[in-house]
Amino acid sequence: MRSVKHQNSAQHDPAQDSPKVGPPKTSAAGLPAVLSSVRQVGEHAGVRRGLPAMLAINQKRGFDCPGCAWPEGDKRHTAEFCENGAKAVAEEATSQSLTAEFFAAHPVAELAERSGYWLGQQGRLAQPMYLAEGATHYEPVSWDRALDLVAEDLRALSSPDEAVFYTSGRTSNEAAFCYQLFARELGTNNMPDCSNMCHESSGSALTETLGVGKGSVSLDDLKKADLIIVAGQNPGTNHPRMLSALEKAKRSGTRIITVNPLPEAGMREFRNPQNVGGLLGRGTELTDLFAQIRLGGDLTLFSAVNRLLLQAHERGEEVLDREFIATHTHGFEEFSKDLLAEPDDEFWPRVERATGLERELVEQITAMVTGSERIIVCWAMGLTQHKHSVPTIREVVNFLLLRGNVGRPGAGVCPVRGHSNVQGDRTMGIFERPSDEFLDALGAEFGFEPPREHGHDTVNAIHAMGRGEVRVFFAMGGNFVAATPDTLVTEDAMRRVGLTVHVSTKLNRSHVVTGARALILPALARTDRDLRDGEARWVTVEDSMGKVHASHGVLPPLSEGMRSEVDIICDLGRRVLGEEPVAWSELFDYDRVRDHVEAVVPGFEDFNARARKPAGFTLPHAPRDDRRFPTATGLANFTVNGTYAPEVPEGRLLLQTLRSHDQYNTTVYGLDDRYRGITDGRRVVLVNPEDARELGLEDGAYTDIVGEWRDGRERRAAHFRVVHYPTARGCAASYFPETNVLVPLDSTAEVSNTPTSKSVVVRFEPDSGAIGS
Repeated sequence: MRSVKHQNSAQHDPAQDSPKVGPPKTSAAGLPAVLSSVRQVGEHAGVRRGLPAMLAINQKRGFDCPGCAWPEGDKRHTAEFCENGAKAVAEEATSQSLTAEFFAAHPVAELAERSGYWLGQQGRLAQPMYLAEGATHYEPVSWDRALDLVAEDLRALSSPDEAVFYTSGRTSNEAAFCYQLFARELGTNNMPDCSNMCHESSGSALTETLGVGKGSVSLDDLKKADLIIVAGQNPGTNHPRMLSALEKAKRSGTRIITVNPLPEAGMREFRNPQNVGGLLGRGTELTDLFAQIRLGGDLTLFSAVNRLLLQAHERGEEVLDREFIATHTHGFEEFSKDLLAEPDDEFWPRVERATGLERELVEQITAMVTGSERIIVCWAMGLTQHKHSVPTIREVVNFLLLRGNVGRPGAGVCPVRGHSNVQGDRTMGIFERPSDEFLDALGAEFGFEPPREHGHDTVNAIHAMGRGEVRVFFAMGGNFVAATPDTLVTEDAMRRVGLTVHVSTKLNRSHVVTGARALILPALARTDRDLRDGEARWVTVEDSMGKVHASHGVLPPLSEGMRSEVDIICDLGRRVLGEEPVAWSELFDYDRVRDHVEAVVPGFEDFNARARKPAGFTLPHAPRDDRRFPTATGLANFTVNGTYAPEVPEGRLLLQTLRSHDQYNTTVYGLDDRYRGITDGRRVVLVNPEDARELGLEDGAYTDIVGEWRDGRERRAAHFRVVHYPTARGCAASYFPETNVLVPLDSTAEVSNTPTSKSVVVRFEPDSGAIGS
């Protein structure tokens, strides 16, 4: 094991305040992606650790990539990963580890001044570390002492609801199941997770309309579709392997419409690095029609297309699937009446204001729709992080129901999940509002009565911490402080907690913004070999399309001080709760955990045997499999959603937070955004040149971005370089987590309570020169 010594760990932390800007790229992947992958692996892991890891990513007997949740096909390439997957694995497989010497050399106050990028570059956490109340430095503790500290605080709670248990989407099915079991045996449903901040809006809308809060399509369906609409998503950076699937679809004759406020290189041309042509610069043009929509205009766009379809139906044109509507849906008449009520001369001016699109383009989209028998709609955060996100996704469902595009090959809903097992965690019961059916099954299997009162989601957990109602905050993975909205409010709330505990693989900002006391517990990563008593263990994950498969770590852990997440939970369980009614000591055996999952969660029959099959198995999905809709009405529900769009005062812009190409969620791999032409820095704000001229923002000038919200609190992101960029008019974009400080905690989506990170009203003020961490 190679430790990071003090002299090496004090490497330069780039200021990130002087980014260089060139023209954005017009294609994605190709040779630059390959070279970037090789460089990242070489720098972090070296050949001895890096090469075996790369050859095992997403292989049937290897490990699931810790990045995105995009599925693998049955046939695998030798290099079954994308550039960002390589970066994620390279960081995880690093040959550097953090020991007590590093923490002794760096007080927490100093670490809190470092960037998230710098913190993540320091290596893998190697042993439990404890920050005592009033202490300036983390100090090493034994595993026994660390878990006893947590157990003492949990046993001392006056109510189990004084604890909050957060989950990252990287956590395996086995760990997630044990984690929720521990929280519920303790007596709380306070289980916020990263879904609350991303696809909660999707789950809310799909559960109401279709009865299942997941996507309904398979990887094979993409090749069978006549038309794919990709809305509010940038696959080239966030889900790069999706580009290969879209390329195959194009070659089979599928047309693609891209709906997005920014032109993104990946959806323009994809140069597949898996073939010689792609490496030589020959690519596939993916997008047939680009609709550059204003932020938050998607509900209005889909409403407009639906209105055109209804009007064509009224003229006697055969554009609707009348048999499907009559047999399988509810609410069509009310939906139709509402959408057709407004006169054209009032409706269309409002559509153009909300979307920034001319009627002619909407009619062109509609013509492509009526010329397509099988349609899939894919979306991500661009649709889910607005006040009106749930109505938007419900309107997407309306659009698909009109032509029967649910429950048949080549058609359906495709919410593209982010983190690699975020969907599986929810399947395993990580949810603050569990169903009675799930709790009944859990209680019957383990012989206790789980709590029924709903718990805190992410936003409400922050509020509870801010009110001083949380004595223990426990995070299974993730980087809560950096991932959540309203950074200063969240950090203040975290500091009001008695004990904060983070099960982590690498150092991040949540470890340096702590409660009165703090623990860091080093966990095995997806790439690490998981041994207990000399026997190798493996876990399972669920991808974005409902397929469950095994993940086997392949690398020797850097330290004996790292433990699996399941072991940490089970050891804590027996210390806090004893061995009755849950026999925690038995759950160190992952097969035993899977037996319990089989008994509790529908669709996991014969779990252990099916998970051992090389490609795993697909969970049942009633709308997809049987055109059966387990909703309140027993049918697929049409809904009335209006045509709301955000209002932006004069002199202001609507800002979206987004990722650079050198990051995944809050993990920053580097300071470049190759596809957007930005290098050596992240403090940039992308503004349409015409908007910039009207606001007096010169290209290359520096400005403070100031958020506006009704509470009157100042939210300021200081010293950002203005980049004139072809965004939609009235819109701007900047990277998170740096601009999470601008997202108000109380600005959330209706129903789902997801923060509105794509709908931030901002103004620009003279550069103050101050830079936060």
